[in-house]
Amino acid sequence: MSTVHLPRSASEALLADGTTVSIRPLGPQDHRAVLALHTDGMSEESRRMRFFGVSRNAPAQAADRLCGERPGVLAIGAWAGEELVGEADCELLEDPPETAELALAVADRWHHRGAATLLLEHLVHAARSHGVRFFEADVLFGNRAVLQVFADLGLPVERRFQQGEVRLRVPLDETDERYRTAVDERGRRADVASLAALLRPASVAVVGASRREGSVGRTVLGKVRRGGFTGALWAVNPHTGEIDGVPAYPSVAALPAVPDLAVIAVPAAVVPGVAEECGAAGVRALVVLTAGLGAEEARRLMAACRRHSMRLVGPNSLGLAQADPAVRLDAEFGGAFPRTGTAGVAVQSGGVGIALLQRLAWLGIGVSSFVSLGDKYDVSGNDLLQWWESDGRTDLALLHLESFGNPRAFARTARRVTRTIPVLTVDAGRSAAGRRGAASHTAAAATPTVTREALFRQAGITAVHSIDELVQTAALLHTQPLIAPRGAVAVVSNAGGIGILAADACAEAGLVLPELPQELAGLLPAGASVRNPVDTTASIGPVELTYFLRALEREPAIDAILVCLVPTALSTTRDGDPAHALLEGPARRRVPTAAVLLEQQVPVRLRDCAFGGELPVYSDAVAAARALGHARERARWLAEPPSAPADAPDCDRRTARSLVDGYLTAHPEGGWLDPLSTADLLTAYGLPLTTSVWARDEEAAVATAAGLRRLAHAGEVALKAYWPGQVHKSAAGAVRTGLATDDDVRAAYRDFTRRFGAELAGAVVQPMAAPGIELLAGVVQDRVFGPLVVLGLGGTAADVLADRVARLAPLSERDLTTMPAELRSAPLLAGVGGTPPVDLAAVRSVLARLSRLADDVPELVEADLNPVIVHPDGAVCVDARVRLEPRPSFDPYLRRLRRPAAAEGK
Repeated sequence: MSTVHLPRSASEALLADGTTVSIRPLGPQDHRAVLALHTDGMSEESRRMRFFGVSRNAPAQAADRLCGERPGVLAIGAWAGEELVGEADCELLEDPPETAELALAVADRWHHRGAATLLLEHLVHAARSHGVRFFEADVLFGNRAVLQVFADLGLPVERRFQQGEVRLRVPLDETDERYRTAVDERGRRADVASLAALLRPASVAVVGASRREGSVGRTVLGKVRRGGFTGALWAVNPHTGEIDGVPAYPSVAALPAVPDLAVIAVPAAVVPGVAEECGAAGVRALVVLTAGLGAEEARRLMAACRRHSMRLVGPNSLGLAQADPAVRLDAEFGGAFPRTGTAGVAVQSGGVGIALLQRLAWLGIGVSSFVSLGDKYDVSGNDLLQWWESDGRTDLALLHLESFGNPRAFARTARRVTRTIPVLTVDAGRSAAGRRGAASHTAAAATPTVTREALFRQAGITAVHSIDELVQTAALLHTQPLIAPRGAVAVVSNAGGIGILAADACAEAGLVLPELPQELAGLLPAGASVRNPVDTTASIGPVELTYFLRALEREPAIDAILVCLVPTALSTTRDGDPAHALLEGPARRRVPTAAVLLEQQVPVRLRDCAFGGELPVYSDAVAAARALGHARERARWLAEPPSAPADAPDCDRRTARSLVDGYLTAHPEGGWLDPLSTADLLTAYGLPLTTSVWARDEEAAVATAAGLRRLAHAGEVALKAYWPGQVHKSAAGAVRTGLATDDDVRAAYRDFTRRFGAELAGAVVQPMAAPGIELLAGVVQDRVFGPLVVLGLGGTAADVLADRVARLAPLSERDLTTMPAELRSAPLLAGVGGTPPVDLAAVRSVLARLSRLADDVPELVEADLNPVIVHPDGAVCVDARVRLEPRPSFDPYLRRLRRPAAAEGK
């Protein structure tokens, strides 16, 4: 058995009570700590359960085994500060390994805090990366705690009872949806527990509060006091005993009690020391308002937070607010204290946060909690989504995120949260200039637009393009029932021109305007039209309009109503303004209703209805239609049941892994695979490549072509030149098709020799494929977002037409269906002009297998299958290229706290 090696870097993760632990492999330097764990940390009964007896030598033998260079042993430990709180290890039983014998131990005082389960999750990941497929373990029948750990793990467990022991066998499938769901739930509980001190603190200290009026620290201190914070409040300032009526102390250590939360407003150079002082005192959360930390200051700040189990908002944060009347914490230096309500708000930019809070206040939408993430070293949008999901108060989430730490984990969380509450975001950084600004502002890698769009779509997030659009959409979702997925809208106007403009806006927003029954015309003045858009004429009064709207609401063909009104002398001189008809309706409408009043000065406002409830009123029909369109997209997403991961049976992961490892050993910098290796890798995943035969010289090419023509019943062949590093064959003139004779092949090969000279390494010979529709299918591995699977119209016109759709891997079964359907060229696939439809099942199979390949092989940074020729009887790929780069195995769903690039000096 060869020695196994684990990466030496540590990962920080949260236990069930919110405590931060560091998880890393055990080594010789840990011998004393491992011995102490098994002696001082465990009772005699715990040792008996661990070692199946009370041997005095067992702890020392365990320390020798776990910390030595014993071949075939994987061992990891969880550390809280300097204390080893638990370890999990396995010994590989075979070579190559498939089964490993598992053991674990947790110090008695750390029981029931999730340490064992967290260690097991990380050991599963480490073992899988070494090819282990099963854990086996012997557990004493009376060891109920360990048996419960396995029962709760989320993986299927086979149990065999024998002579007072239980033999466990656990298949290690990290992609098992039950396992991922169990990991998600454990992560959610731990995350929420860790955020309690931040978002529901019982006491707060403002460190760096100055006596100077207008300083950040004093401003925040004053806002906390005037906002009516229900807990204890202190200032930390060594030069005074009181600031703005709040008692001040010279240091955190001198405070009369340990605060849950410390808000830090001190110079950048001092921040790490203050954080360390807070951690040593027992503070559980920090908000750092200070900007401009250097790499070393960032590293020390994060080290203090991780070492002392403190969650961190910022640095460069505007602050946070918790509007719950039981807390009433306003620890931010923006405008007025946010109105109490049910909208959760998180922003990266402080300026965006101020603008968003102002607009929500003008609109009358209250906030459950507000967090300015700043440079986002620790607490992220993912954390806040999980808090809002669990706080029992939030029913609408508004996000402004310029960067993503772990997009696939964020997407998985958002996909769950958006099932219960709407999640809206501003899609910041859509342009190249915007992406540069976002990267500069957050020290994060710029991310292509298409990957963000795929992320938002797959997660059910409503993405808008501006703060105004965010607020306008929130106004509708906050006050109105959700529109039906069909999206059938009735546009009603007292002026024909504005009705037509509104109808156009609705159509552009993806809504439909069905025909209305003519009998409705009897409810309108003479000359009115009910064709939709409805023209009521300018003479309609509020009573007539009220009756008409109530009748329209009962129409089964209508899912929403958009009423557009202009002030006229006719309406106002009769029996009142018809706009009042909108406010006299029932508090609960069957369908969502929005209004457009052209004389309104503000873009959107909420008007109180006579019988309770509010009506969103817009100044522009385009804004109203866009909000209805976003609501309809949310309804369509909710109407689709959760989809299972895409199925790709019979993939040979072991062969693929061997090929990738072999190539990267020979080419440490990575590169493009040669045609044979490309074919072998794609074939391992069942991708449909055409027959391809390698020919090293002219005579081999002629002989190979003759053999293929005989097999293809006198068909033609294609010849493709190859040289190392080749990327675009067609653009380089390296492809010849329709070669029917030996002379054709010979002439083509000689032309390659003349054109490419010594570069030419040989050629690939293929039979000509049957005609069909040319598609491209591929994978691009984004360093931030992970693998993106792309489908589009292929061939030489692919880049010109740019008819493509994309999804983040792993794909779901629904993705396999929706991706082909969303292409502009989808009618070609369905069959037009008498041509038969193509085999869409074959297209779906290609996508599923590419998704699995991309997920299994992180070293695959680019794969391009172009063209994939599809026809009624299947699909075949006639050209492919694959590029590999050395990359560590990364499980985006493994529980660990994020590591900001700034804190690592990157």
